[in-house]
Amino acid sequence: MTNDPMQDEHVQDAADTTSLEVELEATKAELAALREESLRERADLDNQRKRAAREVETARRFANERLLGELLPVIDSLEAGLGAASGDAGALREGMELTLRQLLKVCADNGLVAIDPVGQPFNPEHHQAMSMVDSTDHAPNHVVQVYQKGWLLNDRLLRPALVVVRQAD
Repeated sequence: MTNDPMQDEHVQDAADTTSLEVELEATKAELAALREESLRERADLDNQRKRAAREVETARRFANERLLGELLPVIDSLEAGLGAASGDAGALREGMELTLRQLLKVCADNGLVAIDPVGQPFNPEHHQAMSMVDSTDHAPNHVVQVYQKGWLLNDRLLRPALVVVRQAD
C-alpha cells in the first residue's frame, strides 16, 4: 500500500476487474460444458427412444410367431387330407378346402408366407435337404420334390421347407 489513496483505489479496482474477468471466463467455460453435456444427454435420450420404438415394432411384428407356428401342423393336416381325398368333390372336400383357404388367409394377413420351392434352386437358408436324387427333369441343385412346405413370418424363417434336391453333375 502507498500513501496515495487514489492509487490504492486504482490498484484495487484493477484487481477486482481481473478477478471478475477470471470468474466470468470460468462461468463461460462451465456454461459451455453444461451445454455440451445437455446436448449429449438429449442425443442419448433420442437414441434410446428410437431403439425402444424399433424393439416395440419388432415385438409387434413377431408377437404371433408362436401361435402361427402351432397352426402349421393344422395346415399340413388339412393339405394332406385334401391330397389323400380322391377326385371326389363332395361336401367334405369342399368344407376342407374352404377351411384351408380361410386359415391360409388369416395366416397371410398376419405375415405368414409359404415356401413351396419345387423347381427352384436349393437355398440352404430356407430349405432343408432330406435327400438327393438323379433327375433329368430338373437342373442340378434344384428342388425336385417338397416333403413339407416351409414358412416365413415377416421375412424371417419360421420353418424350413423339407425338400429333395437334384444332385450336382
